[in-house]
Amino acid sequence: MTTTDIPSRTSGYLALWRSVPREFGFHILSLPLAIAAFGLTLGFFSSGASTIVLVFGVFLVVASLYIARFFGAVELVRLEWAGRPAISRPDWEQRVPGFGGWLRASVGNGHYWLYLLYTMVVNFIVSTITWSIYITWLATGLGGISYGIWGPFIERDENDWDISRWILDLIGAPAEGSLGLEITVYGVVGLIFLATLPFISRGFVVLHDLIARGMLSSFASDALRQQVADVTASRGAAISAEGQSLRRLERDIHDGPQQRLVRLQMDLAAAERQLDTDPEKARGLITEAMEQSKEALEELRSLSRGFAPPILLDRGLIAALESAADRSTVPVKIVDELGTAPLPQEIERNAYFVVSEALANVAKHSGATEATVRVWTDDEPSLTVAVFDNGSGGAVAKPAHGLAGLEERLRGLGGTLSVDSPTGGPTSVVAHLPLP
Repeated sequence: MTTTDIPSRTSGYLALWRSVPREFGFHILSLPLAIAAFGLTLGFFSSGASTIVLVFGVFLVVASLYIARFFGAVELVRLEWAGRPAISRPDWEQRVPGFGGWLRASVGNGHYWLYLLYTMVVNFIVSTITWSIYITWLATGLGGISYGIWGPFIERDENDWDISRWILDLIGAPAEGSLGLEITVYGVVGLIFLATLPFISRGFVVLHDLIARGMLSSFASDALRQQVADVTASRGAAISAEGQSLRRLERDIHDGPQQRLVRLQMDLAAAERQLDTDPEKARGLITEAMEQSKEALEELRSLSRGFAPPILLDRGLIAALESAADRSTVPVKIVDELGTAPLPQEIERNAYFVVSEALANVAKHSGATEATVRVWTDDEPSLTVAVFDNGSGGAVAKPAHGLAGLEERLRGLGGTLSVDSPTGGPTSVVAHLPLP
């Protein structure tokens, strides 16, 4: 044994003592709560089971399940309060509509029946045993060290068994003056019980925790089921976002460049007919056609921003964001906190779309005089892009609008979008994109 072992063990023992008050509160309430839970669940369940052929018997059984759920939840909170690690809760959300769906979801949920078994049988038995031993242990320790105060006032009978007299008889010493030995013996016994109290206290709390962790925690299949649901929702969101983007692109092309190209074709056809008879008029039509071609080109360039620009693929996200900032009519500052770690192209592409859409909103609706784009990664790991502006605020994610489309796009990637835009500003749009 090295000298460093002694302080380590001492500090460990003192740590056990520091948790004794909290564990005392846990133990002292264990039996009263267990008795209350036992009486209520047993009363409702037995009454419901005996009248199950009647309609109200079913409700009594379901009521016993909900009572067990309540006391089970109380037990989980008490264990956390006693210093134990948090236990994952079951998913109690009812996803089946209607009264029949609620009834089937309640009775068919295995967690409810495990909670009922725990409350009506297991916890009542375990709490009775641990509470009795713990209180006896504590009372023996406190009574032993204080025996010198109250012991001399107890009337004794010569026929009563006494540990000190037993020791005197064992060593063949006279019984006179045995009170001092009696106080000493009880004091030593009390000190032993108090010295070991932290181990008993912690051991019983751990026992309750292990049982609760096995019967009251969520199933491993619950997490898997939730992951499947999240993946399904993300896939649906991605498909929906892609469909909305394609429909919007189709509408924008139809209402913009396509109409201008049709007008261009008509102007050129008219200019061709007027070329021989009225050259001046033909020249004017050609001039209008050139204007139409310029406007169509500008609209196509604007629409092309919805696709990944070549600079994003060639030079990375920051260069693409700086290019988007240069095109913005509002001054934009780029704050790069990415570091040198490479990012997947799909993540970069969607981060670019978020910033492009946010900057477009800043230019069109905010009335801002400046904006800031900040990009960083964290330990989750995830990429976060945030766009701040000093505009008038009031931005909301309306259906079929830009921010709502971004939410759908990010949900398809397992990410999130948060918009904070109080009336009067400022506005912040923050997107979190999980990294693989």
